[in-house]
Amino acid sequence: MPSSSPTTDSPPQQQDGASLSHGLKQRHLSMIALGGVIGAGLFVGSGAGIAAAGPSIVIAYTVSGLLVMLVMRMLGEMSAAYPSSGSFSAHAERAIGPWAGFAAGWSFWVLLCTAVGLEGIGAAKIVQGWVPGTPQWMWVALFMVVFCGANLAAVKNFGEFEFWFAALKVGAISLFLILGVLAIAGVLPGTDSPGASHLAHFLPHGSDGLIIGLLASVFSYGGMETVTIAAAESENPVKGVASAVRTAMWRIALFYIGSMAVVVTLVPWDSKEVVEKGPYVATLDHLGIPGAGQLMNVVVLVALLSAMNANIYGSSRIAFSLVERGLGPKALAKLSGGVPRIAVLVSCVLGFVCVLLSYWSPNGAFKWLLNMIGAVILVVWIFIAVSQLLLRRRIERETPEKLVVRMWAFPWLTWVALAGMAAIFVLMAREQDTRLQLYSTGVMTLLLAAVGYVWQRARARR
Repeated sequence: MPSSSPTTDSPPQQQDGASLSHGLKQRHLSMIALGGVIGAGLFVGSGAGIAAAGPSIVIAYTVSGLLVMLVMRMLGEMSAAYPSSGSFSAHAERAIGPWAGFAAGWSFWVLLCTAVGLEGIGAAKIVQGWVPGTPQWMWVALFMVVFCGANLAAVKNFGEFEFWFAALKVGAISLFLILGVLAIAGVLPGTDSPGASHLAHFLPHGSDGLIIGLLASVFSYGGMETVTIAAAESENPVKGVASAVRTAMWRIALFYIGSMAVVVTLVPWDSKEVVEKGPYVATLDHLGIPGAGQLMNVVVLVALLSAMNANIYGSSRIAFSLVERGLGPKALAKLSGGVPRIAVLVSCVLGFVCVLLSYWSPNGAFKWLLNMIGAVILVVWIFIAVSQLLLRRRIERETPEKLVVRMWAFPWLTWVALAGMAAIFVLMAREQDTRLQLYSTGVMTLLLAAVGYVWQRARARR
């Protein structure tokens, strides 16, 4: 269907935004934007990247960080012009057609619901270490009940949880950076500056190690899109999106690239503790900070619970927006008190099913599910870039006053971002560990696109 059709040009983004409550305050949105960039992947998954890339992990995070900055700028431009709880899915429908919105939205919904289960399992393992003998499923069920209940009650509950979770994450990583810089400078009591001794073997495993580190770093940035979903339920969506996008650059540079630089400068890249304990715990232990391990376990637990809460929220809003735009079963669109409670429940149930699959079929259905969502975030980014290419000219022509946020050097940097995504796909196809994920995600995306096209044609006939 051409992008100029009435279906595509209708403003579903305004419909769902008007139906949902506007219970998020600016302080909620600001802290979600600030803390949302500090995901569980930074604390949990970065150790494997350091082991593969060595000190060059800083380059890997810089390159992937630049790509994420471009994606967020493009998404911010469209979300400021058309605020929507459907975010990139609604933009893809408007720019490309309903089938694109269907494929982008439902693939991301599956990703978020699966992530809810994974984060619940990770959080349960930490608590189980503090309370030995307790079953993991009990803790996962407890976390699920708490966050499902909070999201069912009111959107401000999600906002309050994320506000305090984000404040703790930002405080912890800021303290880590301060201690790290003091240690590198040689002014932290009881420590000597290592200088550049740990950076001597910058590429210990050559370009192959750097590629593995690059792929690991790309996926640790997932979750930054939540702020554009949440903006639709804030007091001032346009202002919230614009502020979040404009500060994305320094947040990525400080929290991701800065912390990786501190870790590889202070701790030998081949230290087993970097992988076993995590880079942050390993660094604090290296500095002789008492109780560092338990302190960072608390921070990692908070990061996991924060991601769990955000993904329950994000999945329910994506599902609601899709259904509100006629791209899903109508039951999920039912609102109560400004909250899509059935969508929240269904998203939580699917998340808990993922947890059960991890027990019942760890090497069967669960492994297949993990492979299927492995490259979804890259597919979403491609939809964002293509949508921005198509929508930018239309906005300039029809409603130029809506361009509150502008993509840098349009269209050249949009094409650069697309080329970067294509390069990552090629690298994933080269690596044995990621090849199956790439192909599985590709099959799921094609199936969803086909279903979306059939749905689009059936809706057109009706």
